[in-house]
Amino acid sequence: MEDDGDIGSVMGFSGFGKKARTFDINAIFEQTRRTAIERSQRDYHLFLILMFIFFIFRANKSGSSSDDSESDSEVIGPPAPPQSAAQEDDELVGPPLPPGYTGNTANSDDDEDDEEATQEDDDVRNYSGRSYHLFVSAMALDPSGARLVTGGYDYDVRFWDFAGMDQSLQAFRSLQPCECHQIKTLQYSITGDVLLVVSGNAQAKVLDRDGFNVMECIKGDQYIVDMANTKGHTAMLNSGCWHPKIKEEFMTCSNDGTVRTWDVKSEKQHKSVFKPRSFQGKKVIPVCCTYSRDGKLIAAGCQDGSIQIWDRNLSVHTKFHCRQAHAVGSDTSCLSFSYDGVTLASRGGDDTLKVWDIRNFRKPVNEASGLTNYFAMTDCCFSPDDKLLLTGTSVKREEGSGKLVFFDRLSFKRVYEIEVTNASVVRCLWHPKLNQIMAGTGNGLAKVYYDPVKSHRGAKLCVVKSQRKGKHAETLTQDYIITPHALPMFRDARQRSTRKQLEKDRLDPKKSHKPEPPVSGPGRGGRVAAHGGTLSSFIVKNIALDKTDDSNPREAILRHAKEASENPYWVAPLIFSEPLTKKLTRKHFFSWS
Repeated sequence: MEDDGDIGSVMGFSGFGKKARTFDINAIFEQTRRTAIERSQRDYHLFLILMFIFFIFRANKSGSSSDDSESDSEVIGPPAPPQSAAQEDDELVGPPLPPGYTGNTANSDDDEDDEEATQEDDDVRNYSGRSYHLFVSAMALDPSGARLVTGGYDYDVRFWDFAGMDQSLQAFRSLQPCECHQIKTLQYSITGDVLLVVSGNAQAKVLDRDGFNVMECIKGDQYIVDMANTKGHTAMLNSGCWHPKIKEEFMTCSNDGTVRTWDVKSEKQHKSVFKPRSFQGKKVIPVCCTYSRDGKLIAAGCQDGSIQIWDRNLSVHTKFHCRQAHAVGSDTSCLSFSYDGVTLASRGGDDTLKVWDIRNFRKPVNEASGLTNYFAMTDCCFSPDDKLLLTGTSVKREEGSGKLVFFDRLSFKRVYEIEVTNASVVRCLWHPKLNQIMAGTGNGLAKVYYDPVKSHRGAKLCVVKSQRKGKHAETLTQDYIITPHALPMFRDARQRSTRKQLEKDRLDPKKSHKPEPPVSGPGRGGRVAAHGGTLSSFIVKNIALDKTDDSNPREAILRHAKEASENPYWVAPLIFSEPLTKKLTRKHFFSWS
C-alpha cells in the first residue's frame, strides 16, 4: 500500500480521494467584524489627538495676541465659549478664510477696476478684458490682429473678436480641445488659418479658426529608450511654435528630452528630432523652443539653465551652445529673436533677463536682474521697431502687483513700468500691426494696452461700442390666479417652470397667434379658395379641367345643328354655300340669311 501511495504521488493523482477543506463562515465574519471595530477605534483616537493639537495651537495663537498679562499661561483643551452674541458672530467655525477675502467678489472687482482707472498714464491707455480663466497660461493673436485667443489652467480656450465685441467683453466661443489638460501654448500660423494648441498631454493639436480639429500629433512608444526611434512625444509637452516661413511646419518640445518638428499634412510621424544634452552628455528637458526670424535656426531653453541652438537641417550637433546661460537648475521660460535676427533675448528662472548676440554667443551683451519669475512660461518680446524689450514680473499672493517692464535694447536701462494687477504677469505680446500690448495674469485677467494715436484697430474697435442690451423673450403667459378652494375642473394648473409654459403656449395656435393655413378645395367658413377667388381663375380652372374632346370641329358644329333647325330661337338657320356632307375646310365660307 505504501508503494501504491508513492506511485500515486509521483503520477500526480494521489490527492484525488481526499476530503475537501471546510471553512467556518461564522468565524470569518466575527474576525472581520472585530478588525473593523479596532480600525474604527484607532481612527477615532487619531482624530481626537489631531483636534486636541489644533485647539492647543489656536489657544496659544489667541493668547499671544492678547493684551492681558495672565494670557501667558498654557491653555490645555479647547478655549472657553464666547460670553456675548457679538463675540459668537465673530467666532470662526471651520478653517480660517483666505487672506484678502471680502465676501463680495463683484464689489471687489469694481473697486479694483476703479483703482486701475485712476492709475492710467496719459501715454499708455489701459483696456481691461476679463477672460474668466483661473490662470491665463497662453495667449495668441492672429497675424492680422483681428482675433485674440486665450488659454488657461481651467482647460478652456476662448476666442475673442475685436470687431464683433463690445464693452461687455464677452468671448464668442469657448471650447476644451484637450479635455482635462492645462493649456500651455497657443499660436497662430503665419497665414492665420490654423491654431497650434500645446497642452499638458503628449499630443499637440492644430485647430482651424472656428475651433474644429485639423490635426493631432501621434504619441510615441514610451518603452523605447532612444527617443529618435519613436514617432512622437512620450511625455508632457512644454511649448511649441510655428515656422515663420513655412506655413505647414511647427515645432514642439517635451519632457521626454526632445524637440520635434512636424508637418500638418503628415500627422503619423515627426519630421526631425533634436535632443538637448548636458555637459556630461545626459538628457536635458527643454522648457521653451522657438525659430529664428528666417527659420534657419532652432533654439531651446532647458531646465539646467542652458540655451542650445541647432541648424534646422542638422539635428545632431548644436551650432551655438551656452551651458551656463542662466543659473543651473532654473527653467529658461522664454526665448525671443529680434526682428533683425541678430539678437536673442532669454528670460530665465533665476529672475534675470539677458540679451545675446548670435555672432558671439559666449557671454550675454546685457543683463537685468531683480525680475522675479515664478513660472516656466513668463514671456519676453521685442517692440515692433526693435528699440525696446518687454517682460513681466511675478509676485506672491497679496504681496504686491505684477508689472510690465520696458528696457532699452542698446543701453538696457529700465525705461518704463506698468503695474498691471495684484497678481503675476505671465504672458505678454506686442503685436507689430496693431502696436498694442496684451498681458495675461495669474488671476485670470487678459489686458490690452494701447495708444489712442499710435495704435491701430484691435481694442480701439470695441472700446467705442456701447454694451448691447439683453434681448427679453416675449411673454405669452397670462397672469396666474391662485384659487386653492376651486373645483378641479375650474382650477388652473400650477406653473412649475416659465420655460415649459412658454413652450406649451407656443404650441397653442390662439395664444401664439398662429396664422391660418391656406384654404384647399371650394372654401369653407366664408373663405374662398385661392384658385377660385375670381371669375378669371374659375374659368381657367374649368378650361384646364374640361376633358371634352374637341379634336373634330365638324362634329362639334353638327352636334347642335338639329336643335337649332327645330327651334331657331337664338340664332337664325345656317345656309352653307356647299352641302355639309363634304368635309369642312378653311376655304369654305358660309353666309347668314
